[in-house]
Amino acid sequence: MRAAFRTGAIAAVAAAALIMTGCSAGGGAEGSADDPIELTYWAWAPNLDKVVDLWNDQHPEIQVTVNKQDGGDPAITKLLTAIKAGSGAPDLIQAEYQKIPTLVSSDALADLSGTAAADLSGDFPDSVWDSVTLGGDALYAIPQDTGPMMFYYRDDIFTQLGLTVPTTWDEYAETARALRAADPTKFLGTFSANDAGWFAGLSQQAKAEWWSIDGDAWGVGIDAEPTQQVADYWGGLVEEGVIDNKPMYTPEWNAGLNDGTQVGWLGAVWGPGVLSGNAADTAGLWKAAPLPNWGTEVSNGNWGGSSTAVTSQSKHVDAAVEFATWLNTDPEAVKALVETAGIYPAATDAAAEALTEAPEFFSNQPDFYDVAAEAAQAVAPFQYGPNVNVAFSAYNDEFAKAAEAKSRQAFLDAVAAMQQITVDDLESSGFTVAE
Repeated sequence: MRAAFRTGAIAAVAAAALIMTGCSAGGGAEGSADDPIELTYWAWAPNLDKVVDLWNDQHPEIQVTVNKQDGGDPAITKLLTAIKAGSGAPDLIQAEYQKIPTLVSSDALADLSGTAAADLSGDFPDSVWDSVTLGGDALYAIPQDTGPMMFYYRDDIFTQLGLTVPTTWDEYAETARALRAADPTKFLGTFSANDAGWFAGLSQQAKAEWWSIDGDAWGVGIDAEPTQQVADYWGGLVEEGVIDNKPMYTPEWNAGLNDGTQVGWLGAVWGPGVLSGNAADTAGLWKAAPLPNWGTEVSNGNWGGSSTAVTSQSKHVDAAVEFATWLNTDPEAVKALVETAGIYPAATDAAAEALTEAPEFFSNQPDFYDVAAEAAQAVAPFQYGPNVNVAFSAYNDEFAKAAEAKSRQAFLDAVAAMQQITVDDLESSGFTVAE
């Protein structure tokens, strides 16, 4: 549990006093087949409209139209513009977990705690539910998909070189050294200075608290022991030369996945899509394992994931909640999300029902989704703040310099710089920041 929340009292204050809670949910007239409620849904998940077609066929009284958006920041910026203008906002929006505090602080989301959605907490892992409640009593969205981190490795190369799959970060470092000693052309992985979400997930696993709610103020704990530990570890491996220091998702990195230069990848549950798209010829050669841990305590982080939120301008909150609940918990809907949108569902039981066969790329590992479920349940709590975009941008800038310097101290300096930039931005934006 996060000590900074102090639970109870602070959590109760957070929504009302700190981040200007989104509007409380209101009702909305009941629809009928002759006069249906019409909802608009901004989203970017592929083929989501095909899933929504199932709803529309079964619910003539509530009809939902998907408006395809550019993912991530563009959709959020567009929504905030509409909210500020007082018109043009949709009823629902696909919202990444890290964007929820930003949307709440802009009064863009309805508080769903007074609706039927409040009863859904048991359907999701605690860490995921925490992401849509911000640790308090308000409820700002219904979880849709999640991105528990996993370790992908070339099983054929591990077998050939007699390497064992690391279960701790100490073992990971030893395996990285052994691999380089056996074949200096290969790396067990790379430190990617352009993937802030990746580094946030690694820090989350270490029990970092990048943001916290402390009374009526935001706390910022980026430059604290957990993230310092992660930065020091990776800075040491890069300085030693046993881990690559090039970004992911580049032509060079893709080539490494194909030719065996990159023998491992610290990715997330959606990794099969990346690997099959960038290294199709290596199908059946990779396996997935839980992320190595710090010592004996099992923990994990998320890299990615999104929710379905109802906007503060929706006139049909109850109808929107009914649809969002179906979309993210109904077995038929969740199965359709898996098959057509390619997501890893956040709902625990529905995910288990829908994910019965390993991804085709991992046909050599029938228990792939058992490993994924274990990874999802181990995710530690993690609080995002209202200026996550600033912190992530600072990561890209500061760690790019650190990776180039190949210095352990430079990695620690980058964490300190992230902290200062994030705090300065919060203060200049009018937020109270705890010491």
